[in-house]
Amino acid sequence: MDAFYASVEQRDDPGLRGKPVIVAWRGNRSVVCAASYEARTFGVRSAMPAARAERLCPEGIFVPPDFARYRAVSQHTREIFRRHTDLVEPLSLDEAYLDVTENKGGLPSATDVARTIRAQILEELELTASAGVAPNKFLAKIASDFRKPNGLFVIKPDDIDRFLLPLPVGRLPGVGKVMEGKLAALGIATVAELRAIERPALEARFGRYGGRLHELARGIDQHAVVPHRPTQSISAEDTFEQDVPLDGTEPMIRRLAEKTWAASLKESRVARTVVLKLKTSDFHIMTRSHTPESPPASCEELTRIALALRERVGLDARVRYRLVGVGLSNFEDRDELRAQQALFQ
Repeated sequence: MDAFYASVEQRDDPGLRGKPVIVAWRGNRSVVCAASYEARTFGVRSAMPAARAERLCPEGIFVPPDFARYRAVSQHTREIFRRHTDLVEPLSLDEAYLDVTENKGGLPSATDVARTIRAQILEELELTASAGVAPNKFLAKIASDFRKPNGLFVIKPDDIDRFLLPLPVGRLPGVGKVMEGKLAALGIATVAELRAIERPALEARFGRYGGRLHELARGIDQHAVVPHRPTQSISAEDTFEQDVPLDGTEPMIRRLAEKTWAASLKESRVARTVVLKLKTSDFHIMTRSHTPESPPASCEELTRIALALRERVGLDARVRYRLVGVGLSNFEDRDELRAQQALFQ
């Protein structure tokens, strides 16, 4: 979806159309959830501090996010997807992979499916979506960004090398600024230059990910579209209005533990590990975790473990914290967990 949250706001309020819309709460602690394309021309981007966005775009119109409304629109979008295939893997509220090797409508090509889906989204939701069509997931992901907004880009099998080789390595999945710098130090700036490096050399330098780089440089991605990916973690976090000492985090930890526990009750699987996340006033992020012999059985137990994890932070008592989070991870099937526990009874 194109500038999803901002586009929903512009759709529902005609007075916002054509104007720089920034979906965020105002304030030094807030970050941008989405920016309309009009706001992006000023350099505003999602995840940017709201205060910086306001400096870049003084005429920007700040709209507080309404996630319940965005989820409803996202659900409608996924209903449209499932008219064409059951193999839908959502990545977020506004993005998903679809495997249309076989499609329910009997359309002759993946490109026809993409055109149909985009037309249905526009007609039913009055929103635009961009699509990438390719033989595998990572190429489709790159292609989906090529004609934004409201675009369609197709990479046919015979066109992979022509499309891929000139790209900067930063367009490959997992190649962030740090990895891009490491590759640049080896004289590698493009996918073509990366392809010239043999697999053993890449693996010797970057371990398992070196093998992944070798495949990506050749347009290879064996990852299937997984429609029902099991939950790996659940968490809730929040930012304090003012930085607090470690012992001042308790009320927030208690509230976040309640929120995380409530979310975990909707899962059919059980979490084994409790995670505490903290961000200091100078933006240093740390996590502490604990896996008890038995999974937390109540919100009270989750809260107790999360609070106890503060004792393992180990920083000076004068350090102040701007954010705290409480999470659950290491999920297992209930039946499998019972079987494991029975071995020790």
